[in-house]
Amino acid sequence: MCVHLWLTLRSVELFWWFFTVVLFAVGLIGTVVPVFPGTIIILAGALLHRLMLGPEKSVGWRIIAILVLLTLVTYVLDFLSGYFGARFFGATKWGMFGAILGALAGTVFGIVGLFIGPVIGAVAGEFMAGKRMIDAGRAGWGSLLGNLSALMGKLLIALVMITIFFLTVPAPF
Repeated sequence: MCVHLWLTLRSVELFWWFFTVVLFAVGLIGTVVPVFPGTIIILAGALLHRLMLGPEKSVGWRIIAILVLLTLVTYVLDFLSGYFGARFFGATKWGMFGAILGALAGTVFGIVGLFIGPVIGAVAGEFMAGKRMIDAGRAGWGSLLGNLSALMGKLLIALVMITIFFLTVPAPF
């Protein structure tokens, strides 16, 4: 009877470990594919692990707070990098507005559209503001570099979040 109960509890614990790892994998994909909120999924995996297995077999609330902070940093990074990327290369308000509209329109075309849409939008916005082709092209290039830097930053932070989790949680074996 006691062995059966131990095996049942062990199976439940392994299930939640597996589920957490799956959420981490989906979260990593979500940092690259804009449809999924990647770091929120990673945070949800860590939080669910904590709630289902308890404090003695999971991370503490201090680690959860650090993961929440890192999640917020990814959204700030995402917001500011596109703005500063285009701004650094000389985009006007028209170019910034065009980049935002291009990003929204680009969602229809998948991942490629999310990178090309803001570029086309920034260039179109700069043309509407009366800029020359070279200046409009710089604004589009800045938008692309800003989006790529945000993607790389979010991916790095997601990997840091997962690493923090695995370094602080007791091993299941």
